[in-house]
Amino acid sequence: MATYSLPFEAPILELENKLQELRAFSAAQNIDVSAELAELQKQIAETKRAIFQNLSAWDKVQLARHPQRPYTRDYIEAICTDFIELHGDRHYADDQAMIGGWARLDNEPVMILGTQKGRDVKSNVTHNFGMAHPEGYRKALRLMKLAAKFACPILTLIDTPGAYPGVGSEERHVAEAIATNLRELFLLKVPIIVTVIGEGGSGGALGIGVGDRILILEHAYYSVISPEGCAAILWKDRAFTGQAAAALKLTAPDLLQAGLVDEIVPEPLGGAHTDPKTMAATLKQRWLHHLRDLKRVAPAELIEQRYKKFRTMGVFNTESADNQQSAPPA
Repeated sequence: MATYSLPFEAPILELENKLQELRAFSAAQNIDVSAELAELQKQIAETKRAIFQNLSAWDKVQLARHPQRPYTRDYIEAICTDFIELHGDRHYADDQAMIGGWARLDNEPVMILGTQKGRDVKSNVTHNFGMAHPEGYRKALRLMKLAAKFACPILTLIDTPGAYPGVGSEERHVAEAIATNLRELFLLKVPIIVTVIGEGGSGGALGIGVGDRILILEHAYYSVISPEGCAAILWKDRAFTGQAAAALKLTAPDLLQAGLVDEIVPEPLGGAHTDPKTMAATLKQRWLHHLRDLKRVAPAELIEQRYKKFRTMGVFNTESADNQQSAPPA
C-alpha cells in the first residue's frame, strides 16, 4: 500500500524526503555523509515527537481513520491463535462488517469479535466500510451468548463510524438490534473486555461496547456523533469540524477523565500503523492483565460491577447552576 500522510505530518514528510535525497546523493557521489544523516534522523525524531505530543482532537480523528491503521482482523491474526471464524445471525444473513469467532489467547479459549473495515474499494464494499447492519449485531450477540454458554471470556474490538443508516438496515430494525445487545450484554456471566481501536461511532460502537473493562488506543476516539455530523447540525457548516471535534471531548484523555473508559493503551510514536507488531504486543499484554483480574471475580459480582459501572457514567453536578439561579441580582 502506498504511503499515506495526514496534513499535520507535512513537516515530517519534508524531512524524510530530504533524508532520502541525501542518501541517494551519498550513494551516487560515493561521499560519506553519515554525520549529516544522523543529524537529520535526530531532527525527524524530535519533530515527530513534538507533533504527536500536541495533536488536536481533529488530528486524532484523522489518525483514527488512517487507512493503514490495523483493523480487527489484523489484531486477531497478530495476537490470537487457532482462530475459527463463525458466520451468520441465524435470522437473515452474514454481515461481513462484523466478524468474530473462537480463538486462543495464550492458550486460553476466548470469543473475539469486532467491526471490520476494508483496505480497498472491493473489500470496503464487502465490509460496508465497517458499518454493521442489524444482522451484524445479531451475529455478535449470538457469538457472545455462545461464549457465555461455555464460560469463555469475550473480547470486542470497535472500529466503526456507526451502524449502517440505510433503508434496509432500518427495515430490519437496527435500533432494536443494538438495544437488545445493550440489554443482553449486561447479563452475560463472563468477563467482557472492550477495546476501541480506531473509530468509535455512536450506537454502532455501543452495540458491542458494554463490558467490564473498556480500553481505548491512544489515538482512537469514541463519540455519540462524528465531528462532521456535529458541525453540520450545530453550525450548519462542516468547516467547523475541528471545533466540533474539540467540543465533543472524544479523545482518549477526555474519555478517561470523564470515566467513560478504563485505560488508554499507548501507541507507537506516529500511530499504530507505523509499528503494528509492537501495537499488537502491547494490546495483548493489556488484555491478559485485565483477564487475570476479571477471572477472579464471581459471575454474580461481575454482573453487579458491570451494572454499577455504567450506571455511574454521565453523573454531573448542578449545584453551581442552582446557586446562580437562586442568588439575588447584584
